[in-house]
Amino acid sequence: MKLADKAVRAPRYCMKNLLKIETLSLADMKKILADTAKIKKERGHHKTQPLAGQTWALMFSKHSTRTRVSFEVGIRELGGRVMFLGANDIQLGRGELIKDTARVMGRMIHGAVIRTFAQSDVEEFAKYSGIPTINALTDDEHPCQILADIFTFQEKRGSIAGKTVAFIGDGACNVANSWIFAAAKFGFELRIASPKKFQPQANLSKRAGGKISVSADIKVVAKGADLLYTDVWISMGKEAEAKERIKILTGYQINAALVKLAKKDALVMHCLPAYRGKEIDDATLEAHADTIFEEAENRLHVQKAILSWAVS
Repeated sequence: MKLADKAVRAPRYCMKNLLKIETLSLADMKKILADTAKIKKERGHHKTQPLAGQTWALMFSKHSTRTRVSFEVGIRELGGRVMFLGANDIQLGRGELIKDTARVMGRMIHGAVIRTFAQSDVEEFAKYSGIPTINALTDDEHPCQILADIFTFQEKRGSIAGKTVAFIGDGACNVANSWIFAAAKFGFELRIASPKKFQPQANLSKRAGGKISVSADIKVVAKGADLLYTDVWISMGKEAEAKERIKILTGYQINAALVKLAKKDALVMHCLPAYRGKEIDDATLEAHADTIFEEAENRLHVQKAILSWAVS
């Protein structure tokens, strides 16, 4: 062992990390999704408590509603205890080194769920802590969200393989990035409609492989799609760019006219929160509310499957 590697803490027990879709195997994703169906059905009368006797920390540098609630409820329903550490409690990447924070936390808790800005912070924490670490959102990826989205689609329409997903709006965001890597692994076509300034980096598609296309033409992207998907135009940390983003992205909206271009039974999904009148209009959101809010609920079930997988 090299001297520089001695600071890396060995895992205390069987554990896995979920850091990004890019590095998560298809086999593991299929396992998580299969377990989600069972966990959702068994809610309230789980046969096992895989987190019994464990304390997990939610370390959030970014604010959250759905992510925090779903992970807190999920950890408790799996028998664990939860410690929430917000931006004022712990400062990932500012002040104390990530690797030092990780080595302290790794000796006190059993797992960490991290929602922060830099992907490197989550990866470094996982490397030095020796405990299962879950990415609950970074600027690079949002893996838990995409797994919940795919589960929701498959729950309603069957296998996503061979289908067409149309992502409308800011194609350079973390959610779009995770969709890019998921498309190649699950074997579905991903089309992204974004103005040139907000299109994903070309190297992402090359790294991912698969059938991925990017266009500024929203109608071409939506035509014949099985799923129309969107996210906010102004992600957390981009508030200073709000006026410019709204000006450039206006027109990249899911509405009744766009839905008509997709397949007759196409699903409409949004990872929430939704800013009605911008990335989706009010009437379209309400028309597809059952799908969108079940998608939100499924974050709980998918994340419980992820937590169980992480300690198995």
